[in-house]
Amino acid sequence: MRAAITLAFALPLAGALSARVPLIDGRIEADEWAGARHITDFRTVQPMTRAEARLRTEAWVLATPEGLAIAFRNHQPPGVPRIAPRGGRDQVPPADRVNVYVDFDGDGRVGYNFVVSLAGDIGDTTIAGENRFNPDWDGDWRRATSEDEDGWSAELLIPWHVAPMAAAQGDRRRIGLSLDRVTAHNNERVAWPAITWSEPRFLSAFERIEVEAHEQSLLALTPYVSGLQDQVAGRFEASTGLDLFWKPHGRFQLSATLNPDFGQVESDDLVVNFGAVENFFNDKRPFFTENQAFFDVGFGGLGNANRLLYTRRIGARADDGSGAGEVASAVKLNGSAGRLGYGLFAASEDGDAGRDFLAARVAGAGERWSGGAMLTEVKRPFLDRVARVASFDHAWRPDDRLSLRTGLVLSDIEAPVRGGRDSGGQVRLDHELGGGWRQQLYAVHLGRNLQLNDFGYLERNDFNYARYELQRRRDDLPAEGRAASRIDRYAASRRMNDRGLVLFDTVAMNRTAELRDGGFWFWDVYATGPFIDDLVLRGNGIVRMPARLGLYGERRWARPAGGRFEYEIDVRHANEGFDGRGKGLVELSAETVYHASDRVRVELELELERNADWVIWRRGNALGQFDGRQAFLGAGAIWKLDERQELRLKLEAIAIDAEARALWRVDGTGIARRTGEALDDFALQNLGFQLRYRYEIAPLSDLYVAYVRGGALFRESARGFGLGDEFRGAFDLRDSEQLLVKLSYRFTL
Repeated sequence: MRAAITLAFALPLAGALSARVPLIDGRIEADEWAGARHITDFRTVQPMTRAEARLRTEAWVLATPEGLAIAFRNHQPPGVPRIAPRGGRDQVPPADRVNVYVDFDGDGRVGYNFVVSLAGDIGDTTIAGENRFNPDWDGDWRRATSEDEDGWSAELLIPWHVAPMAAAQGDRRRIGLSLDRVTAHNNERVAWPAITWSEPRFLSAFERIEVEAHEQSLLALTPYVSGLQDQVAGRFEASTGLDLFWKPHGRFQLSATLNPDFGQVESDDLVVNFGAVENFFNDKRPFFTENQAFFDVGFGGLGNANRLLYTRRIGARADDGSGAGEVASAVKLNGSAGRLGYGLFAASEDGDAGRDFLAARVAGAGERWSGGAMLTEVKRPFLDRVARVASFDHAWRPDDRLSLRTGLVLSDIEAPVRGGRDSGGQVRLDHELGGGWRQQLYAVHLGRNLQLNDFGYLERNDFNYARYELQRRRDDLPAEGRAASRIDRYAASRRMNDRGLVLFDTVAMNRTAELRDGGFWFWDVYATGPFIDDLVLRGNGIVRMPARLGLYGERRWARPAGGRFEYEIDVRHANEGFDGRGKGLVELSAETVYHASDRVRVELELELERNADWVIWRRGNALGQFDGRQAFLGAGAIWKLDERQELRLKLEAIAIDAEARALWRVDGTGIARRTGEALDDFALQNLGFQLRYRYEIAPLSDLYVAYVRGGALFRESARGFGLGDEFRGAFDLRDSEQLLVKLSYRFTL
């Protein structure tokens, strides 16, 4: 292995060389990268052997006035298959690819991921909370790739204006950096340093390096104009708006928007929800994803959905029920003073039912700690309601094996209904024991009157939860075996409400295996004691249910060298109603991806579910028990016509047929009793379809033409419906049919 060449930035000659900006054309020329830091010590992290990479990988890192320049030379001789299908932005398919992860402040609080595939596709995400990735953000950066007989190369230039960053120390800047490469035919990943995103500690484990300090200023205006033809209502609507981004120097940046677009350029996944917890959807509006990671503070649960700022609240259904709120304007600024970062976020809706949103956050970090505080306020005049939330978060790493993360939240609601104050807190302890063993303790308290959903997303309040997990990772499996690595997890947890009522206890065990052929399999089994559901009756009491047992399995087959198909099969069994273990839900899901060529990809997903013990809230203290059947069909295709043009199709259809079994009523102690009251069957159909053409005029400047159709139908009757008829009938739905044309162009000044 070549010895790494460390750049001596202090030398005048090296300083002069570092000021040169390599030509980003995918061809690594020695004179362009002279003086760069040369990295060769890539180690295998998938599977996590940390052994020397089998395929030599080299990288160069160079700080230039125009940005952080990085090059990869990926040695891949003819005997090693190359996989280079085309996807789209943030839709990089399983392909040979490289990743650059950058923490511009080097303090482990916020990171950015830039991915480039062999075919030239790109993706970018923000990173918070060690390994919580958000793909909604799109940055303005450059890349190019090339290949030859011995391998392929990638060059990237990431401008300094792509993210806010703290002031440099003199003429030097300390950043966190991680680089990795994925070889798609066997899904092998090599990285420098030897870390990977699937570990509990990732962002704070980046290699800390010093580079020359540079600053860039940028003023960008992105106006848009759109036209929407509603085929059902027979009307045409036109809209215009403007996004502004201003970064006078590295320590401050401001973005603002007037009349942000809500067109169907990006469609949400189709879901049907009969539960008591609302669905979570990512935000796809450019302004609300631009440098939002500073405000991305998770709180309230193990899932990534729970957070203190959920920007989909802005422009959501108006408080008077008249439809979506109309966002008039919004502004966001990020800056730093010394090592302290700060941010301000504000948005306002039009109309008498319009809401005003405000958030302010400060955060700082030291060598082994980081912390921050945030205040939010939402004014909802139509409801005579003002909601304020204060939060404090802290992370401490006394050594490389132990980390502790804590959070405290206080809510203060002024309202004639459901006002008051309450609090919540969470703590997560992660401890690497050695020998592949790791333990984690997580606990959360959510007060009975804690209310975060005016601006945030919290699945529920009135909740206490504690979970202990022990896991072991094995990367020394026999070479003749199919699995390259394996993770076994064992967990026990308790859930209580804030009045001391034990909802249920759970024990669980699962295993994850990464296969040598690039595939993957996973299984999970869990069991609970007697189950108490305090949400299903929507505030009308609790219901006691039998103990539960659940099984889940997932198998994924990678695309073989020279092959055209990828496959995935999921199976699940669980009991979630009154009949007890051994009965209930059986679900089978199958998904395939067909690569017709490197530019055309077709996806098909079919999910079938049968739940003979499906319990749904009807009204008051009544629960309906149904024999339910559900089918979901998802189909899509992406055709990359050329480097700038893309045609995408997305179809989702859901059909549900539920045959009534019995109506149950719950008494004051939570005991449910079957009654002889009438309960109707019901059937539901739902359809979402989009055909979208995109032409990339320039970076972050696009022309979209989208045809969108959708609909939903709910029927209630004293007889059941055939599921096949219901599924076919979904394609006849036409509640909405629209043609959208949108043009946006980013001007940089």
